[in-house]
This record gives sequence, structure tokens and C-alpha cells, in this order.
Amino acid sequence: MLTQCPNPNCKHVFDFPDELAGKNGPCPQCGQVITLRSLEIIRAIERQHQQRKDQPPRLPGSAAGKPDRFSALLEDLRSLWNVGSIFRSADGAGFGALYLCGITGCPPHKSIAKTSLGAEEHVAWSHHSNALDILQDLRAQKVQIIALEKTENSVLLSEALTKKLIHPPLCLIVGNEVAGVSAQALSRADLVCHLPMHGVKTSLNAAVAFGIAAYALRESSEV
Repeated sequence: MLTQCPNPNCKHVFDFPDELAGKNGPCPQCGQVITLRSLEIIRAIERQHQQRKDQPPRLPGSAAGKPDRFSALLEDLRSLWNVGSIFRSADGAGFGALYLCGITGCPPHKSIAKTSLGAEEHVAWSHHSNALDILQDLRAQKVQIIALEKTENSVLLSEALTKKLIHPPLCLIVGNEVAGVSAQALSRADLVCHLPMHGVKTSLNAAVAFGIAAYALRESSEV
């Protein structure tokens, strides 16, 4: 199966075994560890991105040209309900921008509006076919990248806040409902944080997790 490296500085097309689809592996050209997906899917996302250019976004960024103090990146969210809910929570928590990446749906859409209740008219947003495209720009603007994901090296969000490891401007990454944050996006994160789970399940709904994390970040006296 063919795929393409999502690294903006590489974009190497290469073959990988079909059974590795959805799993992580290195690009043979640049060495970037990526979540492997078919070139067919990548091309379909790029076509959708071109079509979405006809839908003018509310572009992120303050009037002074500085990055928003609080923003979030939604990577491959498949549920429009989750997208709309995150728009509403982002508005309530004072997040200024959402970067909608990959297959994540964009306004205007009735399924998004049903749960956003018009919040998409107040929170700036833009769509990007590849999360690395915008993450590279954000890092260049000295925005701290925080991935919301449970990994071997992740730390509790509350612990990170207590230890003053988090500072604005920041961008919170929320990943796919099943696969989570991709390997390539995790590789660009300055910090990977998770929420505590005290029951049987190991994760929360994406929109719920975002809401908890967003308010924790905004309400922290240190942030």
C-alpha cells in the first residue's frame, strides 16, 4: 500500500504492508515516525481541503498579528457532533482559534451547528489537510504545543499545571476518537498530557476531554 510522509519538508511517497495501516512506522526518507494511512485517503483529504477553500474560514490570529493565547488543533475527528461541541466549549473557555485538520469537518454544516449553537461564528477556525503544516507554523511563532493523549511518557495535566510546565500562547491537540493523536503530531508536541481515569474505560469522549482540559488550562492561576 502506498502512503506519503506528512512531513512538509519531505512528502516522500513509499510503500508499506497493508497490515500496518493505522499503525506507526518510520518514513524511509526522513525517518519521521508517522501513523501509516493509504495514499488514497491522503489524496481524498487534500481534495476536500481544496473544496473547502470555497468556504471562507474565520482565520485564526489576533488583530495584532500575534498567535492566540489559547487555541486547539482537532486532528481527524470523525464526529461532527464532537466538532460542534468543541466549538461551543472553546467559546465558553475563551479559546480564540481552532485548527481543523485531516478529515475533521468544517462549518457551515447543520450537524456542527446543532451542537455548537452558533459558537462557530465567534471562534476563528481554518482547515488544514495535514496537522504538521500548521504545527510547523505555530512552533515558529513560539506557541507551546500540548497533546492531549495517554502515552508512556505523558504527565497528568493537573501535575503539569502545578509544576508550571504550561504557558501561553499554547495549542492543545485533540486526536481521532479511536486512534488518538497521530505519531507525527505527537512528535511535534512540547508536552503530552493526559486526564486521570478512575473507572474501567481508558479514555473519554473527545469533546468531553477537550472541555475538561480547556477549562483546566484557562482557570489555572499559572496560565
